[in-house]
Amino acid sequence: MRILPILLVLLAGTFVSAQQPSEPLYDPDANALEQIHRAVQTASLENKHVLVQIGGNWCPWCIKLHNFIEANPSLDSLIKADYILVHINYSKENKNPGVMTMLEYPQRFGFPVLVILDGNGKRLNTQNTAYLEDGDSYNKEKLKEFLLNWSPAAVDPKTYENQ
Repeated sequence: MRILPILLVLLAGTFVSAQQPSEPLYDPDANALEQIHRAVQTASLENKHVLVQIGGNWCPWCIKLHNFIEANPSLDSLIKADYILVHINYSKENKNPGVMTMLEYPQRFGFPVLVILDGNGKRLNTQNTAYLEDGDSYNKEKLKEFLLNWSPAAVDPKTYENQ
């Protein structure tokens, strides 16, 4: 009967490791200003916005948000259609103070925090993700509504000219 506890430990380890992405989402050594600059350039060329997800590999809710989006094809499709997604690190190794100042201190909302930039790099919105949660996960409809409400079409005045 000693096999059962060992098997349970092995299965639990497999479950926990399956929750982590294969590659770390956040790179403390990355140049966050350069990451955002490249994302803004791409967004400008593709008529998209930049979705900045700020957090760290230490943050279970940051990983949970990433996994939730990947597990929901409609959310993943919305992001790919309207946004350039970039993960910016905030950790004890690198708090990226210059980027936090540039983005008007989004860390005040906790982590993860989402920031929407337009194709010129102008901050349009900072979203406290606690409002997108549902129990111990995220709410698909709330996330969808958030993404749709900050898409390029949603903030373009031309969208509303003939209404």
